[in-house]
Amino acid sequence: MHQGLFVSKVRTGTGMPPEEQAKVIQHALELARHRQLSPDELGDLAERLAASSDPAEIIRLKSAMKRGFYGE
Repeated sequence: MHQGLFVSKVRTGTGMPPEEQAKVIQHALELARHRQLSPDELGDLAERLAASSDPAEIIRLKSAMKRGFYGE
């Protein structure tokens, strides 16, 4: 079955048992984790990093930029 159809079924909550919904959501999250970010998305993170003064947020943003650049 096409991935878009799975996402559509998860979104509407019809026709898919909860176990299957959980599997699809986990798969989508895993794909998103490995996806490289676009230059615009990386730029947005860089702007947020430059504006931040919260040490914890700075660490999170640097980590997100690294994962987004390298795809992990």
